[in-house]
Parts: sequence; structure tokens; C-alpha cells
Amino acid sequence: MVLGDSLSAGYQMAIEKSWPSLMEPKLTANTPITKVINASISGDTTGNSLDRLPQLLAQHKPDWVMIELGANDGLRGFPPKKIRSNLQELITISAESGANVMLMQIHIPPNYGQRYSNAFANIYPELSKEMQIPLLPFFMEKVVMTDGWIMPDGLHPKAKAQPWIAEFMTNTMSPYLNQQG
Repeated sequence: MVLGDSLSAGYQMAIEKSWPSLMEPKLTANTPITKVINASISGDTTGNSLDRLPQLLAQHKPDWVMIELGANDGLRGFPPKKIRSNLQELITISAESGANVMLMQIHIPPNYGQRYSNAFANIYPELSKEMQIPLLPFFMEKVVMTDGWIMPDGLHPKAKAQPWIAEFMTNTMSPYLNQQG
């Protein structure tokens, strides 16, 4: 199950064109995964996801939860300690349900100042180490640098970037999925 925001939900495109949907056939062919649930909602914060996670876990009973959250918290200037606390709780609730958990590194634009940006970025490797879960690299670094892959807002990947993201995420996640399979 992918628990994320607009970066995973397929912002301004059909859900079938989002990278989690495109990645499903690749994962089902090469890992023990049989289905990818895209539980991402555009605009979601870590707090919003905390509210809906128990129901999602009860409904889908995922073997894995990949958390791609925090960008909207950071863009709204939420305190890093609160973001960290929410992410930690998302990880704990997911693990307590019996799911394995992966966390994706998130970065925010540099206009929030170096101190805030660094405090925000450091949340992810710290939680990965502390909670002993895989930390996945942020796919947006490549997307932003590739001509024609980013929407005019400078934040969201276009539909033409989704196949590359699906391939990148499949290659990044598969070793972990196969270890636990």
C-alpha cells in the first residue's frame, strides 16, 4: 500500500496513469506482491493520514506500507518535531498491524531557509535508522532535473514522468519486497 500525497496520487491525471498504478504489473511479476493499493490523496499531510490509516489497514491488510508523506506539512511550515512525531506514529501503527514499512525521503524547496530545510530533511534518515526500516530515495530529484517532466507549479510530476518513476520505484523497492517475501 502506498500512503502518500499528490506526488503518489497522480496529481491532475487519472489514477491509472500514476506511478503506483504503473508499477503494479512490474511488482506482481517480480516480487511476492500481488496488488498495489494507492491510498494517496492530493494535499494530504501526515496528520490527515494518521486519521485515515487505521481504516486503510483494516480494509486492505497490506503486507507492506510505503509512506510518501511530509511534503505538504513542510510546505505549510509545520514544526519538524510534529512532522517527525506523526511519521513515527504512522510507522508504528503500520508495523503493529503486521505490515512491513518503507519510508521515502522527502525534500522541500529551498525557499524555506537552510535551517528549516535541513531539520525537515533529517527527519527521514533519523526515523529510518531509529525504527530500522528502509529509507527510499526521493524520486523528485531526477524529475525536477528532466526537461518537460515537471508541471508549471514546479512541484508535481507530469504524466510523462510517471513511467520513469514507476520503474525507479520498482527497482528501489523490489530488493526489500523480495527479502520479506
